[in-house]
Amino acid sequence: MPDIHLSRRHAVLFAALFLAGAVRAQSIDEIVVTADYRGRTAGDLPASVSVLDEDAIKQLAVQHFEELISAIPNLNWSGDGHRARYFQIRGVGELEQYQGAPNPSVGLLIDDIDFSGIGTIATLFDLQQVEVLRGPQGTRYGANALAGLIYMQSAAPTADWSGRAQVSAANDAAFSGGIAMGGPIDDELLFRASAHHHESDGFRNNPYLGRSDTNGRRETTLRGRFRWLPNDAWQVDLATLFADIDNGYDAFALDNGLTVLSDKPGKDAQESAGASLRIAYAGPNDVTVTAITAVADSDIIFSYDADWGNDESWAPVAYDYISVSERQRRTFSQELRVAGADWLIGAYAMRLEDDLVTANQGNYYDPFYDFADSLDDTFGSDYRATNIAVFGQFDRDVGDRSQLSFGIRGEHRNTEYTDSASLVARPSESMWGGDLTLSHDISGTVTSFASLSKGYKAGGFNLGLVPGDRREFGAEAMLNLEVGIKSGWRANTLQLNASLFVSRRDNQQVRTSFQLDPGDPASFVFFTDNAAEGDTVGLEADLRWSPNSGWSMYATLGWLDATFDQFETPQVNLNGREQAHAPTYTLATGARYQHASGFFARLDLSARDEFYFDVSHDQQSKAYSLANARIGYSREQWTAQLWVRNLFDEKYAVRGFYFGNEPPDFPNTLYTRQGDPRQAGVTFERTF
Repeated sequence: MPDIHLSRRHAVLFAALFLAGAVRAQSIDEIVVTADYRGRTAGDLPASVSVLDEDAIKQLAVQHFEELISAIPNLNWSGDGHRARYFQIRGVGELEQYQGAPNPSVGLLIDDIDFSGIGTIATLFDLQQVEVLRGPQGTRYGANALAGLIYMQSAAPTADWSGRAQVSAANDAAFSGGIAMGGPIDDELLFRASAHHHESDGFRNNPYLGRSDTNGRRETTLRGRFRWLPNDAWQVDLATLFADIDNGYDAFALDNGLTVLSDKPGKDAQESAGASLRIAYAGPNDVTVTAITAVADSDIIFSYDADWGNDESWAPVAYDYISVSERQRRTFSQELRVAGADWLIGAYAMRLEDDLVTANQGNYYDPFYDFADSLDDTFGSDYRATNIAVFGQFDRDVGDRSQLSFGIRGEHRNTEYTDSASLVARPSESMWGGDLTLSHDISGTVTSFASLSKGYKAGGFNLGLVPGDRREFGAEAMLNLEVGIKSGWRANTLQLNASLFVSRRDNQQVRTSFQLDPGDPASFVFFTDNAAEGDTVGLEADLRWSPNSGWSMYATLGWLDATFDQFETPQVNLNGREQAHAPTYTLATGARYQHASGFFARLDLSARDEFYFDVSHDQQSKAYSLANARIGYSREQWTAQLWVRNLFDEKYAVRGFYFGNEPPDFPNTLYTRQGDPRQAGVTFERTF
């Protein structure tokens, strides 16, 4: 294992907090995993899962899901875009904007609404829980969850009136405010509603335009939930969401710093409206019926200054390119399942429509060689897909202390695609996945499990200049063998969950890119093929300790060895190389102290190993560690706190490109996007 990049000052800070804990224990609350069919607790679910409740979300993050990623083992994200939109679980997941067919490897659901592949709107105000299920979800979620699933749930209505109002301010001209409230409308109907707005400059300075907000954030989220309880047998939940993420995109600098020179800054904006309706009926003989209907409509704009410069920075060469993509995505899904005490069957259907228009414009003139070139290209595509799936899960006791569970899912996808380049594609395919799991109660405090699962991902097609026989690529399958333990000692004040897994990807889909014209930064061709197989070995561990009512501590570890077994093209040879955005280790640890007087303090540390930025080149990030801290005072119904993220102002990269972008010679150069620098702020909250 490589050296872990955890600085001495970080280690000393945490050790001081950790050793200060007393010995009188405080029980840790159990959390129900709502993404599971049967709503089991995290300790009872025989799978590798991380669950963050409302309190953890408030303490670990300020605004967006990307701030929680460092606390979750073997989870990474690609900084291709302003906010985390593309995720990688155990090294599996997309890295950049998709073309053609939306085909995510990591599922993202917000209140049962599918936003897989468009995670920009994953804001956190008034969220009740975030769950990350690692490994193929072949039975539960099918083709959109080959690597795993991220499930976000907003605060549910309650029978008592409650609410919260929050306001925050920080450097980078950051300000946010939100309000949430809910309670009973009558004896049968409950509601909760929230509204939140966040804005900041985005940590970039553009001296050419004289602005500090070209990478700015303007994020508004509205949520509404209703719960109808007509009697003891029925429960109806309606969730609504509107998000307007109007962010700038000016994140890359020629010197890989935070001073940008673009003359046409871009946007990374997403406006989404969605709703879900969940109807649950509890019948006789432990039979339940659940129906989930969800719809969503998203308008997305992604644009960028492709040359990252201006007339002055490129003089005497004239060099100016811009790319603008406008996407509209609409989804409708319906799930129906019937469950008994030890069985479950169901059906699922989803309709997805995705329309894209991309415009690339620019010009280049080199006076020394009297060479000129220009680009004015518009591309449009229409994609339609219908997925139909049936699934089942069956449980059986094996003796007094063991249980065997078998799940299976069959799925069929029909697609229709047309574009302005006269490409017509109508691939259709059938896929299947499932799992076989044996769990065993070793003692009253320790449970073990072993599972064999198969996940799958649909095939698709390539756009642009690719060989005719490589226009389409086939479905991918993943086999995953996993063993683990779930434990809770000392009256559940000390919890340890750990799992070890081995996975094999057959017909692995790998997306590479290369630059057609060194003088045109928008001339990249993206190409996906099934020429690869991949092997992954890894582990995840999660330790939590609550020694008394004042102290709570945690530590998480992810270790990953994800390599290409067979992959070679005329552009790259990846045989034996590690996969992209798959750091060997991810570490997180933290401690929180709460005094009876209301004073509290918290310190969180995380570390991440180096990783390859992409499969089209061999450039890597550097290992880094981050520290976040907060202190505050909480009394009765109000809280005031001071927080600092990236306490020591660590410089680290979240995305990297390697290509020629600087005239006149256009040498291949590594360009990286930095993560957020240090930010300090204050937050005031009032509950009622």
